[in-house]
Amino acid sequence: MHTYDARLADLVFDYMRERLQLDPVPLDHPGERAKLEAALSGLLTAHGHDPEQVLSVYAEQLAPAVISCDSPRFLSFIPAAPTKAALLFDMVVSCASLQGISWLEAAGAIAAENQVLRLIADLAGMPTSAGGCFVTGGSAGNLSALVVARDTARRKLGLGPYDRVRIAVSDQSHSSVNNTLRIIGVEALLVPTTDHRFTGADLRAALMRDTDDAPVIGVVATAGTTNAGIVDDLAGIAAAAREFDLWLHVDGAYGGAGLFAPSVRAKYDGIEHADSFVVDPHKWLFAPFDCAAVLYRQPHLAKAVHTQDASYLDVIHTDAPEEWNPTDYAYHLTRRARGLPLWFSLAVHGTNAYRDAIEAALSTAREAADLIRRHPDLELIREPELSTVLFRRKGWGPQEYDAWSRRLLAGQVAFVTPTSWERETVARFAFLHPGTTIAMVEEILGTV
Repeated sequence: MHTYDARLADLVFDYMRERLQLDPVPLDHPGERAKLEAALSGLLTAHGHDPEQVLSVYAEQLAPAVISCDSPRFLSFIPAAPTKAALLFDMVVSCASLQGISWLEAAGAIAAENQVLRLIADLAGMPTSAGGCFVTGGSAGNLSALVVARDTARRKLGLGPYDRVRIAVSDQSHSSVNNTLRIIGVEALLVPTTDHRFTGADLRAALMRDTDDAPVIGVVATAGTTNAGIVDDLAGIAAAAREFDLWLHVDGAYGGAGLFAPSVRAKYDGIEHADSFVVDPHKWLFAPFDCAAVLYRQPHLAKAVHTQDASYLDVIHTDAPEEWNPTDYAYHLTRRARGLPLWFSLAVHGTNAYRDAIEAALSTAREAADLIRRHPDLELIREPELSTVLFRRKGWGPQEYDAWSRRLLAGQVAFVTPTSWERETVARFAFLHPGTTIAMVEEILGTV
């Protein structure tokens, strides 16, 4: 079972080569349960099947039943657009079966990952002491960072492990932040925002009128909200956080990649004061799933919280300053070296190519907003800050938006799903793929 099968390798490599050569990647369609169950029926048996037969089931039945988020016509949720270099190197990482938890086991891989983390920290203006690791996604990054905020504050305040503490979040925070607080037993101080943008004044006012005895120990700001791409008032929030001695966490899972783009870099002023920061390269930094970076201003605080002690782990815990164990900086233990595909792609293409690709999405969003503004039947809801665009079709309700979305996908024109804005169903474009052209946008808008 563990021997090298040249025929199997050739089959898989040929399929992957064909997939990588697709340009553009087609959208494909949602799957039908009965059809998929019929295709899979009888495949898991005691004696197995011919690999060509199994691969054909995947290629002909399963793969087309997955909407390809790396298509330039995938404009829903927050899509992905991994480079071919990153996808290829992800195969290298998988073939190597890297166990990326410790310097002892994977020093070469971790050194390369840390080079990318240093690049991101430098773009954010974080100090040279900053460091962290790659995790699966923004949810894992937020969870890991806010656990550190919680435990660091409890130690500093002399509180017990079950004493109440709170973290300030805005009414625009990502769902994973609220889920994290529930998981880690921290209450939220919910701060209403001004025009959907969390400001230092909002935070300061909420803290001043708060009468709860449970201490507020941190605040979460967002660098690019998922729904509208709004960058919070990071400088103002950072100033208030310093004034009230709060841990500042910045959730940049989607929008943090904008740090690469000179045209919007000023929006992120203040991020350099973050105690922790999350960005997902599998979103707008063109890495494959699953890849997110969590960075700490003072990594030793994270290490004090996340290091797992056990007799079988003693060998990886040394006092050597040059050693870096990613397992010490998030809630995980076992992890693949998921930052390596990003490192390879950055090294191959260069940071200027990344800058240009991000600027391309920003430019497409601005051009799309102009088209919507001039369209007689459409209304632009707000000027895009980053690469998401919200708009409404005059006279439409939820059913019309849903039907339009289904027609677009059925015709393989685009995958555009509705969202809600101030309790109203509206349309939303999420531009990340540098191959999404304004001609595609014009084609989509021509169907309303």
